[in-house]
Formats: sequence, structure tokens, C-alpha cells
Amino acid sequence: MRRLLELSLNFRVLVAGVAATVLVLAVVQLPSAPVDELPEFAPPQVEIQTEALGLSAQEVEQLITVPIEHDLLNGLAWLDQIRSESTPGLSSIVLIFQPGTDPLKARQAVQERMSQAFALPPVGSPPVIVPPRASTSRVMMVGLSATDISLIDLSVLARWKIKPRLMAVPGVANVTIWGQRDKQLQVQVDPARLHENGVTLTDVISTTGNALWASPLSFVEASSPGTGGFVDMANQRLSIQHVLPIANAESLASVTIVDDAGRTLRLSQVATVVEDHQPLIGDAVLSGGPGVMLVVEKFPGANTKEVTSGVKADVYQAQSFIDTVLRNLAIWALVGGLLLLVVLSVALFSWRLVAIALATILLSLITATYVLYLLGTQFNLMILAGLAVALGLVIDDALVDLERYRRALRDARATGKDASPLDVLAGAASAVGTPRVFATVIVVVAPLPLLFLGGVAEAFSKPAILSYVVAVAASTAVALTVAPALALLLLRNHEAEPRRRPLDRLAGRLFDRSVPWLAGRPLLAIGAVAILAAAALVAVPNISQQSLLPSPQDGSLLIHWQAETGTSLPEMTRITTQATRQLAAIRGVRAVGAHLGRAITSDQVVNVNSGEIWVTLKDSADYQSTLKAIQGVLANYPKMASHVVTYPQDRVREVQSGATDALVVRVYGSDMDLLQQKAEELQRRIAKVPGVVDPKVQVQARQPTLQVEVNLAAAQKYGLNAGDVRRTMRSRRCSTWWSRAPRRPLLRPRPLPIS
Repeated sequence: MRRLLELSLNFRVLVAGVAATVLVLAVVQLPSAPVDELPEFAPPQVEIQTEALGLSAQEVEQLITVPIEHDLLNGLAWLDQIRSESTPGLSSIVLIFQPGTDPLKARQAVQERMSQAFALPPVGSPPVIVPPRASTSRVMMVGLSATDISLIDLSVLARWKIKPRLMAVPGVANVTIWGQRDKQLQVQVDPARLHENGVTLTDVISTTGNALWASPLSFVEASSPGTGGFVDMANQRLSIQHVLPIANAESLASVTIVDDAGRTLRLSQVATVVEDHQPLIGDAVLSGGPGVMLVVEKFPGANTKEVTSGVKADVYQAQSFIDTVLRNLAIWALVGGLLLLVVLSVALFSWRLVAIALATILLSLITATYVLYLLGTQFNLMILAGLAVALGLVIDDALVDLERYRRALRDARATGKDASPLDVLAGAASAVGTPRVFATVIVVVAPLPLLFLGGVAEAFSKPAILSYVVAVAASTAVALTVAPALALLLLRNHEAEPRRRPLDRLAGRLFDRSVPWLAGRPLLAIGAVAILAAAALVAVPNISQQSLLPSPQDGSLLIHWQAETGTSLPEMTRITTQATRQLAAIRGVRAVGAHLGRAITSDQVVNVNSGEIWVTLKDSADYQSTLKAIQGVLANYPKMASHVVTYPQDRVREVQSGATDALVVRVYGSDMDLLQQKAEELQRRIAKVPGVVDPKVQVQARQPTLQVEVNLAAAQKYGLNAGDVRRTMRSRRCSTWWSRAPRRPLLRPRPLPIS
């Protein structure tokens, strides 16, 4: 240790130059460091979504979710938990893997299993493995609205122009579109006109399907499209390409159809052919009106700043909060630095001592930050928290070492020893060099148990402990190398203490007067200790009630917005439009947008009665008063369940959504009424167990459903079976006939009465 100190003192100019070089490199390169609000806290997971429009939630569960979960995904390597949700028209299965699992290997294992998904019943689209997303995946939300463009044309623009360009941005994992209205040619059937012209619904379906080159309907001829082939001429071969003449509603309306009597009619005579969009599974509301919303999600570990650059958003932008945090951090860092300068000037009363102290403190912090940057660390609130905790030790190291060097030089001059300043400083530094190293090890080891908390708490503690350890290590390295070198450069030819400092004189006077007075009054000291102990006991419960996770005042608020089960999408759109207009009128609110239901491959697995409202506050808005005003507006909708959070808080809650009770009893079965009955019976029996407090039954929300049960005896009179009835019902439901591809003729029959 002494050899290291002597080298630092002998090459003090070189050490100072290296320190200055580190500072310059850090100042130049740190602005490009990746910055995010929170670290990656979600465990490795893979999500599988299967669209099955037209199926009820129970049918989705029976036909899609259970076969995939039980037959394909059970027994998967490294699997920790399986969480599944079945909503009307959508199956979502989330596979959560053990901590430390390689995400790429996990996705590969899932893809190999899902290669057998062809064995599933053909009642929905093929299962889709959702791209990997970050813990706080939403980078921005882009709202599109126009007065001279229809929502259908706006959706086409969003899907074919804007979305591909957004997907090309490095770091973008997925772009989902809420309120997407695919352009379609629809044949809307009127039962009265069919009966009047002697045409059946099956005739309309077959005729329309066969009018295309290829049809998704397996029972029509167009399900097996032929090929054009080629023609060999005398000297050349010509390929044959068929050009579809049906390009608009008028051309489709002119397609001929034959009735029961053999007459040739046109589709326009028996049905209405229009250009429209598919039945919506979700919608978007922007500034109190309809629109299209694009949600941009990023890959895990992607740089939010780089992903955000070049794209503007008018609803939500994660980078805006990060910019606010960095701006506030810079302001308070400047204020803190000035306060530190004032305190050091008063305490040390020497510009040389102040310069050495400031240099060592700043060098320790900047060196730690630069080391984290070189390690590829993404800077977030937890990294800053670790640096803030280590700041006290960094300042203590700088001041204690400086005081030691000052006293050593003062004592050497006072005793008249014939020793060079180099030897004096080397002796003073080496006397505590080894104890400092051991003390550093103790300080570093102390927080390591926090690395084994498990779950989200462990994910948050790791970056904080990493930055704390790096900062303490950097402070020790600076104290053993740079601090003695700077002391030798600035203090060797000057008095270590030219005069007694005013702060020392004041402290001496207070000590001389207060200690004798307190020494003669022991009861006063005991009373003070008792008061402090009582205050500590009162504060402990309040501390335990506080969350250990950061909860900053994010200017982008998320409102969970849910109506009663069974509420229709038009009604949700009406209520949400009214609410967004009232929220936008609040003073301090900059922008308001909402999305209802879900979108294809989105991060929302809900029905149309659920949505989210995003409120962006102005930079100059008073946070608490604006939040109170927002809650006041929401209180005017008592039948709507609403909850105001920030997006990071919502994501943390979602990751922690697993069962956290001491004991969970799950009841399985297919009859929901029987399950409810058995669960309540178990609740009453468990409540009698000693030590059990307030057991609760958590049941799934059930939405109104029209159930069609075929009377087999009556169906036999007409030569029908249950399958015929279901297929007939399917052709009469608007929600079944839709497609993602534009300009595809589809049927959109109107609901017919069933006898």
C-alpha cells in the first residue's frame, strides 16, 4: 500500500493529468449514455395471442386456450408460471420463465412447441408469438386525426405508410393500431330482399366468394385458386396473369347470381354492396373525437432516447418525462454543488483545501458514472439512487483524508522535523491505507443481501447496489491516488493552517459552554434520548407502509377506465368522448387521448368495456392540484371504475399481479355456477380454521352471452343437426366476417331472427 502511495506522490503530475483526462472523456461521452426511467424488472416471458373473432370467452377457453396450454406448452424447459386469459375473440397465454433464463432460448423453445399448432380447431387465426417487449415497453403513443380524411383512409395510411416506417426504427419491437378500420367491400344482406327474389343466404355467400381469385371460405370453389400457367409460342413463352376486375363496390355489385327459378340477377338486387370497415374490437378517442392511435413499443434494453428521436407524439411520450428528470437533476445538482462549495468554504477556510476537496468529490462521482457507462449500464432512477447513497461516503472520504494531510503537514512544521512534504504525506496516507481498504470491503458487502430479495424488488435493488459499489470503489481509488497527489501539489509550499478557522472558534465556544452545563443535568439527557426513541418507534410503522419502489411525479398520467361487463363499444366511445373533453378543459392539462378495447397483438387483453385514458400535463402545471381536478372529473362518472396511476407504476403492479397471499386455493372445472358454489363452500370452511383471517373468493367477471341450444328433436323434423345450426348462425353474425386485408369482398349479414 505504501508503495502505491509513493508512486502516486512521485508521479503526481501524471496522476493529475490522468484524472483530468478521465474527466474530459466522461464529459464528452456521458451525454450519449442510454437513459430510462426504471430498470428492466419483468422476468423473462413469452406471450402468445390467438385471434378468434366471433367466439365467446368460454369458447375461446375451451377451443384454444386449454389445448395450447395443456397440450403444447406444459412441461416446457425453464418454465416457472403460465398465466392465461380468455376474452371474447382473443386467447392470451403468458409464459413466465425462471430468473436468469436466456430470453432467446425461451422463445426458441416456445416456437418449437407452437410448430404443432396446426392441430388446433380451425376456429381462429394462427397463434402469434408477440415480439419481446421491455418492462415499460410503451415509448410513445401517436394520435392521428383529420377533418378531410375518413377514418378508413386514415387507418390505411397508418397501417401501410406510418407503421412500416416506425417499425424500421432501431429498438422498436411492435406498433399496434387502436381504432384501425380496414377498408373492405361488404355485401350486407337483407332477409326480406332475399325472400322476395328467391335467393338463399348460402347462394349469396358462394357467389361472392367465387367472384374472387381466392377465398378463405373452404366450401366454395375459390378456396382452391387455379394458376394462370403459361403459353408456349413459336419463339417465346408467355406467362399468364389474371387481373381481378373487382376493385370497388360498383364492380362487386354487378356480379351475377342465379335464383331458385334460374333467373340471373345482380348482387345489388338482393343485397347492399358498400365500402365499409370490419366490426371493431377497440377504438381510439383523441381530443374529444374519434381517431387512430399508434402505440410504439420498444425491445428490452433499447435506448428510449434513440427510439424517440425523430418521431413526435401528441398523447404520450416516455422521453418527455426522462427529459424533465434530467433537467431537474441538472438544476438540483448545480444547486447542490453551490451549497457544497459554500459549506466547504466556511468549514475549510482555504481555497486550496476547497479545491482539493471539490476535485476529489467530483472526480469520484464522475469516475463511477463513467465506469458504469463503459460497462454498458442503462442509467435510470435506481442507478441515481445508488449514487446518491454513496455520495455521503464520497464526501466523508474526501474531507477525512484532506484533514489528515493538513494535520500531518502542520505537525511536521510545528515539530521542525527535517522531512520532505512527500515523506510526510506518504506516511500519513499509508497509516490508514490498509484500514481504508478493509473499511471499503465492509461498506460494499453490507448491502449485498438485498440482491436476494427476489421478484421485482431484486430487479430494482441490483442497479442501485451496482452504482453504490462502483461509487465507493471509485472513491477509495481516488483517495489512495489522486487526493495525496493534489495535496502535495497545492500544500507543499504553503502553510497547512495559516490561522484558526472561524468555524473552529465557534464550535470550540459552543462545546466549552454546553458540555459542562449538560454534564450537571443527567435527567435532561435521558429525557432527550427517550424522546428520540419514541419518535423512532412511531416512525417505523409509517416507514414500513411506504413502497420501496420509486414513485416520481410523472407528468403523463394513465387512467384505467372500465364500465360494467357487457357495455357496448358505441356506448363506451360516447362516455369516453365526453370524459376526455372535460379532462382536456382542465387547467394544466396539455393533451388527452384514450383507447378502448384492444388492438391486434397489443399489450391489452380486455373487452370493449375496458379502456385507458392518457393525460399529459403541462410543464408549468401544479401537479397535486391538477391531479385533484382530474379525480374530480372522474368522480362525475360513478358507474365507471377509474384509477389514476403512472405508466411505470401500472407496469410494476402488472408484473406483481401474481398471487401474493400466504395460501391460495384454486378450484378447477368447466361449470362456472358450480365453481362459484364450491368456492363459497370452501370459503366458509376455511374461515373456521384457526389463524385464517378474512378469506376471500376471487371470481372472474362474467358478461352477458346469448346461448343457443339446439333442440335435436325439432331439428330432425327439418333434417338439421347441431353443426348445421352453428354454421348458419356463424354466417349471420356480423363479427365473424372481417379481414385485415384491404379491398377484400366480405359478407356482413345483418342479424336474422331465429325460430
